[in-house]
Amino acid sequence: MKKDKYSHPVKAFFIRTVWWLLSRLPLKWLQALAVPIAAMIWRFVQRERHLSQVNVGLAFPHLDVKQRDQLARQSLIESTRTMLEMGYMWMAPAAKVLSSVQKVQGAELLDLARQQGKPIILLGPHIGQWEMLGQWLPQQLLLTSMYSPPRIRELDSLIRNGRCRTGGKLVPADVKGVAGLLKALKRGEAVGILPDQVPDAGQGGVFAPFYGHPAMTATLLPKLVQKTGARVFTALAKRLPAGAGYELILIPADERVYDPDEVIAATGVNASVEQIIAYAPDQYQWAYKRFKRVPEGSRNPYK
Repeated sequence: MKKDKYSHPVKAFFIRTVWWLLSRLPLKWLQALAVPIAAMIWRFVQRERHLSQVNVGLAFPHLDVKQRDQLARQSLIESTRTMLEMGYMWMAPAAKVLSSVQKVQGAELLDLARQQGKPIILLGPHIGQWEMLGQWLPQQLLLTSMYSPPRIRELDSLIRNGRCRTGGKLVPADVKGVAGLLKALKRGEAVGILPDQVPDAGQGGVFAPFYGHPAMTATLLPKLVQKTGARVFTALAKRLPAGAGYELILIPADERVYDPDEVIAATGVNASVEQIIAYAPDQYQWAYKRFKRVPEGSRNPYK
């Protein structure tokens, strides 16, 4: 169920101020600041620690307890870095943000798809600094993505402007927005989709394996592919160490995403997410209830 939006000018002012202050700090400092904050989250916020441990255990059962805890701890550090960098992504000078991309792997794949006259669907899972994708990709192609307004209404314009300032377009995360994505693809443009978010009941989803476990997976991408013949790629903005910036990685999606069967296509979507996670397992947001919806009669792993 979607959380209600509400008005809170004072809280919004505080958050904007913090983001603005953080946007003035070097990336190296932001990354360092995340370490003690994540340590406190690990120690005092049981929910985040528990979710990370459960998800890492499900995904990597071959690791021993110490290795799983180490990966879960590091993922909380990286997720904290992602949150601290939001102000930098949206409020630091755009040229400065774009210049922090040090390497790009796979850009030629997008060029080839465009040369072939194919629209493009980019899967951007919750890994690395996913906001960087929305900053960099519109410099290369016309990109439309879905957008859900923040819970605090007063933050809406800041986030919208931050995400659109390099040329990206946003459509609402509803039926009207789906129509907007379809129109963009039929114009031969590109759209961005979150492939690892659990769809609400009635939004269109099927159970498909993710690291060998059934995960409710949205069927939006298979529907768009079948209607437009788009080529699908998975994207990651991998955080480089010591505040050195980011490496953008673009890889072809698993071929099963093109299958007309929605379950097979959804299996391809999840396999694509697994493939990109392999580039930086510690930078994936493991503290998310990816398996919160389970097949009837199955046990919820978080309880």
